[in-house]
Amino acid sequence: MAMSDSGASRLRRQLESGGFDARLYVKQLSQQSDGDRDLQEHRQRIQALAEETAQNLKRNVYQNYRQFIETAREISYLESEMYQLSHLLTEQKSSLESIPLTLLPPAAAAGAAAASGGEDGGGGAGGRDHLRGQAGLFPAPGGASRDSAGPGEEGKQRTLTTLLEKVEGCRHLLETPGQYLVYNGDLVEYEADHMTQLQRVHGFLMNDCLLVATWLPQRRGMYRYNALYSLDGLAVVNVKDNPPMKDMFKLLMFPESRIFQAENAKIKREWLEVLEKTKRALGEKRRREQEEAAAPRGPPQVTAKAGNPFEDDEEDEPAAPEAEEEKVDLSMEWIQELPEDLDVCIAQRDFEGAVDLLDKLNHYLDDKPSPPPVKELRARVDERVRQLTKVLVFELSPDRSLRGGPKATRRAVSQLIRLGQCTKACELFLRNRAAAVHTAIRQLRIEGSTLLYIHKLCHVFFTSLLETAREFETDFAGTDSGCYSAFVAWARSAMGVFVGAFSKQVFDSKESLSTAAECVKVAKEHCQQLGDIGLDLTFVIHALLVKDIQVALHSYKEIIIEATKHRNSEEMWRRMNLMTPEALGKLQEEMRACGVSDFEQYTGDGCWVSLSYTVVAFTKQTMGFLEEALKLYFPELHVVLLESLLEVILVAVQHVDYSLRCEQDPEKKAFIRQNASFLYETVLPVVEKRFEEGVGKPARQLQDLRNASRLVRVNPESTTSVV
Repeated sequence: MAMSDSGASRLRRQLESGGFDARLYVKQLSQQSDGDRDLQEHRQRIQALAEETAQNLKRNVYQNYRQFIETAREISYLESEMYQLSHLLTEQKSSLESIPLTLLPPAAAAGAAAASGGEDGGGGAGGRDHLRGQAGLFPAPGGASRDSAGPGEEGKQRTLTTLLEKVEGCRHLLETPGQYLVYNGDLVEYEADHMTQLQRVHGFLMNDCLLVATWLPQRRGMYRYNALYSLDGLAVVNVKDNPPMKDMFKLLMFPESRIFQAENAKIKREWLEVLEKTKRALGEKRRREQEEAAAPRGPPQVTAKAGNPFEDDEEDEPAAPEAEEEKVDLSMEWIQELPEDLDVCIAQRDFEGAVDLLDKLNHYLDDKPSPPPVKELRARVDERVRQLTKVLVFELSPDRSLRGGPKATRRAVSQLIRLGQCTKACELFLRNRAAAVHTAIRQLRIEGSTLLYIHKLCHVFFTSLLETAREFETDFAGTDSGCYSAFVAWARSAMGVFVGAFSKQVFDSKESLSTAAECVKVAKEHCQQLGDIGLDLTFVIHALLVKDIQVALHSYKEIIIEATKHRNSEEMWRRMNLMTPEALGKLQEEMRACGVSDFEQYTGDGCWVSLSYTVVAFTKQTMGFLEEALKLYFPELHVVLLESLLEVILVAVQHVDYSLRCEQDPEKKAFIRQNASFLYETVLPVVEKRFEEGVGKPARQLQDLRNASRLVRVNPESTTSVV
């Protein structure tokens, strides 16, 4: 509900008053309100006022935050400028003091004296301007200086000595003969991973090494020794500008790297150029020294060459092509920027772009020699390849999110294959999918019936296995066939995980044989779906389930035998009276389901059946056992199933034989013979036929039992057969 401006201001003043009491306010409001509607309206007004206050507070905080950031930025700029100005003046003063006045012209000497004596008063400005034109010995504006000229090696050494006196802990550098300063300047170091500013440093580039010193804020113009890197193992990488990070370059010293920021683009370019030139000059110097050391000490054989000019021509002619072969053009812009481009691609997770650049470089250098510049470039690129591989391996690790299915791994797998890491890609892909399958099975909730859980389990597992197989075929098509062997081994291992969960729920929980048979049937049907992609794991699931199924068949066989023996002990050999036609019709339907089609011949007037209750119950139980066992059947279970079936049948046959020999009443004896005839002429042929249909081949043992001309003899005092 809308609230008027006057009402809102009045309510705001009331809530902002110093003596505001919430309990008293609510009490008065409850007394003055006419009902629930007034309280709801007042509540809405207070809520609207609270939201308005919160918005104003957010707006003020944001405004103050922006002003704070702008102020801090201005302070940082001002501090940087003041520091640079102070450092420039300090270096100029030191340079003036280090130059002997006798080496300068009279006018310059007077200017230098005026500069050193009247610097605070500004009287030496003209002298400093004059000296700035001398040989470049003073720092250029911007905090960097190039010491390329001077009064010979002695002047360079003196300049190095003067500057390094400002660095604490580096006296040992002054003892290296032939060392001189090439370039120096202020830099800002950044953290490589998160690009956060670490510290201010000053770099001193000598002709054979690079010294990094940290800035001492409490002592102007003084530094502390931080690190010293030989130029032989130092690689310089240009970092592309990515605002606000700009004017940066990276130094690679295996196994570490450091990132520095110059003051502006000009100084950054000077650093890169002078570092490359100094490294090149040092390499040339090392090469000349090696050639001089390897050259023979004896006098050259000029006479032999002069006496055989043809041999001289033949030897000199191949030298030119070899020199030309050693030259590989690496001056192209895309090659110069390749390491930096790879860094950017890896940081932006542009894996395809990084691999495309590597393929382009390999194609360009494929048929070219490998002089030192190419080897150096390859070393820098190999470091990026290791970083890229590490990132791709992490993408496929099980620690990453497993959502998205197998297709989520395609990007990393394909790039690893392009990098020549096919075996590693296969291993990581299968390990990732194994973790996904294990997680999916573990997250399934056991609720409802066992058969419902097995349906869910089979759907989750076999769907995941099918998707993994299709994705594997897509990713690794055309690769080494060894990867397919690895996939088959992985599928077998994954099937073991599935069977473990399956058996724990079906067999360890002592489910009935019918439930176990239905569950195994469901698993087989799902397993056969893998045949669509040419993957047949039926033999694997059979081998893994055979022991559990054997135990289940043996257990259920013992139950049937015990139940049959119990009924035999209470057998009275009387006809069945089902009392109602409905019960009789139900029994006839059950017997037809068991395969006994002519059961009507054993039914008489009314609801009587000319068979014993024991024989009828045995028939239904035996046929049920056979039907459930055939659902579990596979060739490895043939002997177990046949032996179990024979043991069950023999219990009934032996009981009939024993009763027939012991019974003295002629009527009961005729009734027993009728039951025996039912067993031999009706039940056993049905069992034999159904077994042959389910297995695919006849059982000789069942045929022998049915074709026996007499009943099996037993010990009259026992129901146990002697076979």
